[in-house]
Amino acid sequence: MDWRGLMHAGLHQLRLTPADFWALTPVELQVMLGLEGGIAPMGRGQFDALLRDFPDLKRDE
Repeated sequence: MDWRGLMHAGLHQLRLTPADFWALTPVELQVMLGLEGGIAPMGRGQFDALLRDFPDLKRDE
């Protein structure tokens, strides 16, 4: 996802505050910008990378 481009469009074109920008879902931002089509779903490789980089932490019980 082109976060830099989306942030620029949200903050400058739509004049959102940073808090308002980050409160949006990607689909909400897409609709507000008038973009057509969908954002491609996350692939297995991307999901595995997220799991590796941000593992669930086990809490001591």
